[in-house]
Parts: sequence; C-alpha cells; structure tokens
Amino acid sequence: MTSTFQTDAAMSVNASSERLVARLIDDAARLHVDVTRTDGGTVIVDAGVNAKGSAEAGILIARICMGGLGRVARRVALDSAPLWPVFIEVHTSNPVLACLASQYAGWSLSATKEQTGGKKFFSLGSGPARALACKEPLFDELGYRDRHDRGALVMEVDRLPPQVVIDKVLNDCGLAPERLVIAVTPTQSVAGTVQVVARIVEVALHKTHVLGVDLAEIVEGSGSAPLPPPAPDGIAAMGRTNDAILYGGRVHLTVKGDAVAKRLAAELPSSNARDYGRPFADIFTSFNYDFYQIDPALFAPAEVWVSSLESGATYHGGKVDEALLEKQWSAS
Repeated sequence: MTSTFQTDAAMSVNASSERLVARLIDDAARLHVDVTRTDGGTVIVDAGVNAKGSAEAGILIARICMGGLGRVARRVALDSAPLWPVFIEVHTSNPVLACLASQYAGWSLSATKEQTGGKKFFSLGSGPARALACKEPLFDELGYRDRHDRGALVMEVDRLPPQVVIDKVLNDCGLAPERLVIAVTPTQSVAGTVQVVARIVEVALHKTHVLGVDLAEIVEGSGSAPLPPPAPDGIAAMGRTNDAILYGGRVHLTVKGDAVAKRLAAELPSSNARDYGRPFADIFTSFNYDFYQIDPALFAPAEVWVSSLESGATYHGGKVDEALLEKQWSAS
C-alpha cells in the first residue's frame, strides 16, 4: 500500500532535537559521558565505549533519537508483584516522524579494514541526521526530508567511528564538520540498554509499516518495556534488550479507522512470529548471527492495545511472557 502520510515540510527533527543535543554536551560530566572533537570539529559523544555513561544519558539520547518529538522516562514499579522493578516509558504525538523518520536504525554505515587502517567498522545509524541524508527508500515513502544546517546521529556500536565514516555522514548530510554531533552507545552499556528499550513504540510503527498499513492512519503512540541490566557480553546484551520488547513490551496506538485498529491488534504482537517463544540471543545464535534469517514478524511488542477514533473501540492483542523474562534476567 502507498502511504498517504503527509507532514509539514517546515518541521525539522534536527532543529527540534537541538536543545537536547546541547544538554547532552553541556551536562557531560554529570551524565558520565565523554565529549571530544575531531580535527575538523565534529563532536563525538562517548556514552559507553570508554566512558561510564548513565541511564539518564540513555534517556536523553533516546529523546534525541526521536528528533525531540517524544517523551522518554524511567519509571519504578510500585505494585507489590511487578513484572520488573524499572520500566522505560515512551510517548509521541508525532509517531511517524519521531519513530520512522528519526529513531529507526536504518542507515547502514560501514568501512573496510583498509579504509580504517585497522579492523572493519559497521554500525546502523539512527536519529535525526538520517532525515538529512535520506539514504533509505523509507524517506521516499514518507515524502520527508529535513533541511536543517545541524544534525545529530546515534550509533549503537562498541567503538568510536573512524574518520572515513564520519566523512561519509558529513557528505551525505551536507553538513560542515562542526555542525554534526555523533553519540555512540554500545548495547552492553547502561545508556545503550536504555536507548534500545526506548524503541518500544518505534518497533510497533516499523511493524505497522511492514504490514502495509497506511501510516497516515497512525495518530498517537505510547509504550513501556522493562529495563534490564546491561550484560557484559554484546550478544547477551542484545538479547536482553530485544527480549524486553518482544516479550515484555506493551504499546497503545491511536489510529483513525476501526478496521485498521482491529487488524493491528491481531497482527502486531510478536507472538505471530515463527521464531517466537525463545530468548532472542538463542534465536540469533541459531541463525549464525544473521538478522535476516529471523522471521521479521518477531520484531514487535509483546502486547498491544489499538484504539479507533472512528468507532471509539479499543482492541487488544498479544501478552507479556513474564516467565521467560524472569528466567533470563533473574539469578537462580
């Protein structure tokens, strides 16, 4: 289906996130992140490679990822028998722009070992600078391109980007070196764990897009997912953050049409996937670390509620798998 989604061309995800980027840099010491500049002036924010980072830094980076168009917060569960003591909560009134035009990790950035002078580099870029480069077919579907003169990009990788990758980002975004900020958040860091779990609504929006639902139908998005502790091993850390969403994530979407609401409630949950039911790290390992062998239907929230503005009805689908999460995260 061709999307009929339209947005105000004057809306800039880079401009709306600029204040958050400035706060990340200005509060570096308090947030336990390291800020450096390349010889050309590009700012690199290390939020977990060599720096300690923090959950607060992760929340701020998640908000930057959403182009300043979403709220992200950490909540402590107060009920007597919570699924998990700490949750990340997300809300946006601009779900398509915030989640797909900005937060989605869709920009492939790589360099060979010859280009780096060492080992090869690979990372998926997310955040508002994606909307400056528009290297993904998704932007043609959205009909959106940002024209701001500053940009911010987030890389979920365990090393700082080499200059050859920075140069590619600058060239593709059309930015002067001093106008770009790159934040680096390894999955196995505290900040990295937070910013991945904060993708709970984005995962629902991306699955909605994969299902072929017209994105113009989506009005509001809210979600929450448990925040696990980071794991020292990268695969285990990736497993925990994905399990938080696939087996513990809950999303509420508001849409226009009743038929769309009913369909999404039935088809969105991760339980529709062939590979559902095993810890993500086990699934990933069983497919020889190849994401593309995993059933794409798995990348979705565990449980959804979808409300229709047309009828006023709310439809529910999926469920949280508390037993799987407890087995994976709790000490025996």
